[in-house]
Amino acid sequence: MKKSASPYARYLTQKLGWYILTFFIAVLLNFLLPRLMPGNPISGIVAKMGTGGAPSDVLQKLYTSYTQEFGLDKPLHIQFFHYLLNVLRGDLGTSFSLYPTKVNEILARALPWTIALQIPAILVGWILGNLLGAVAAYKGGKFDSLIFPGALFINCIPYYCLAIILLYFFGVVFDILPIGRGYSPQFIPSFSLPFFFDLLKHYVLPFLSIVLVAIGGQAIGMRATSIYELNTDYVNYAKSLGIRDRKIIQYVFKNAMLPQITGLAISLGAMVGGSLITEIVFSYPGIGTSLFNAIRQQDYPLIQGCTLVIAIAILAANFLIDIVYATIDPRIRASQVEEQS
Repeated sequence: MKKSASPYARYLTQKLGWYILTFFIAVLLNFLLPRLMPGNPISGIVAKMGTGGAPSDVLQKLYTSYTQEFGLDKPLHIQFFHYLLNVLRGDLGTSFSLYPTKVNEILARALPWTIALQIPAILVGWILGNLLGAVAAYKGGKFDSLIFPGALFINCIPYYCLAIILLYFFGVVFDILPIGRGYSPQFIPSFSLPFFFDLLKHYVLPFLSIVLVAIGGQAIGMRATSIYELNTDYVNYAKSLGIRDRKIIQYVFKNAMLPQITGLAISLGAMVGGSLITEIVFSYPGIGTSLFNAIRQQDYPLIQGCTLVIAIAILAANFLIDIVYATIDPRIRASQVEEQS
């Protein structure tokens, strides 16, 4: 007799179904939204070619050729059907502005820069912020009165403002760090120490602008949840039983970490989209800069490719949250199983 799936497995299957549906809705929006922008991208490309004095009939032939090449002469629903088939095959098309470069190649070059910048910054900000918040909640007093306003102040500064402030002081006033790009123009990427140190110098300011804001936000969240846990009945009961503070802190820290883990997963999922401003300010060669350039030039395939990467990252992070959260918190797992029973 075939054994039926457990309620928890059915729950995850149902969740996966919703995420797949959401993915297809995101693909539809990725296709439609760039086409709602005013203007014609092919006209822009041909106009650039016309600045050299090419005859109008040649430009008209170029316009017709490019329109057919990119499939923009077909009805919208046919374009979407072709786009959807290509996405399922892993082909994101050819860039308008960097023709004939494939969007996959552009994203493959840009994505490592974004990941190398965002993941370390998010993890460092998350770890330091949670430690500061937990210690501030436990110790209280002067330490808390110093950490809390400082974290609140830093967290209130938008990414781009902090990035511009850092760029101005360390790049312009003191002139000790580069103000933009991923590496100096005189270098060719290689596994050499001079290139590595040059890379590091260009990395510092974008990294600090992300990590400082992350520390502030995480410290505030962790401090609030830790204070709540420290005043709950189970902590007071544990204290009355004479359980050591170290053991109680372990319980408090574990329970207070649950919302913070959600925040970490969301931050990791949104890292590609969140990198937009930082990468633009520092001209950092990641997904954010690629998306910004694509929007300026109405490069539909590249816009669709960048936003698709962002959508997939967010959906994957949220699905991971559902799995991890239900796995590490027995209360949520139990409630899910009861709902499915």
